[in-house]
Amino acid sequence: MFKRIMVPLDGSALAEAALPAAVMLAEQFNSELILFRVVTPQHFITHIDGSVYAELLVELRQQNSDAAYQYLMGVKETLADKDIAVRTVLLEDEQVAEAILENAAKMDVDTIVMSTHGRGGISRWVYGSVADKVLRQADMPVLLIRAAEEKEVEED
Repeated sequence: MFKRIMVPLDGSALAEAALPAAVMLAEQFNSELILFRVVTPQHFITHIDGSVYAELLVELRQQNSDAAYQYLMGVKETLADKDIAVRTVLLEDEQVAEAILENAAKMDVDTIVMSTHGRGGISRWVYGSVADKVLRQADMPVLLIRAAEEKEVEED
């Protein structure tokens, strides 16, 4: 039923909240799990005239990409004891939701499993929601996991 399951990750614990459900599905259906990460390019303006230090920009982009790759490898390593195939995909794009949808179609993904903040109303409008865009535009099933945000503990 589910041959390929995509799990979009952004490096946060919130995004990783989707992993247990994705792993459960992958184990149940003998699916390949695709850990998917989109790195958004960084833009820097260094002077009023808009000139950019190209060398610095290239270096920062490479560092960002390297960190994202290491992150994906670390997540893949935590799944090594599971009896499932895990693939990692890393790419750079400014439009995260569109990149998820486009690549899910290209990779013939059967379902997307991702977490959401569960924001609604004004908060969703102000911050936008990758999960909301993916849910509304996907041509395949999307399983959204509402992840609880960590709350600050007040000390007396």
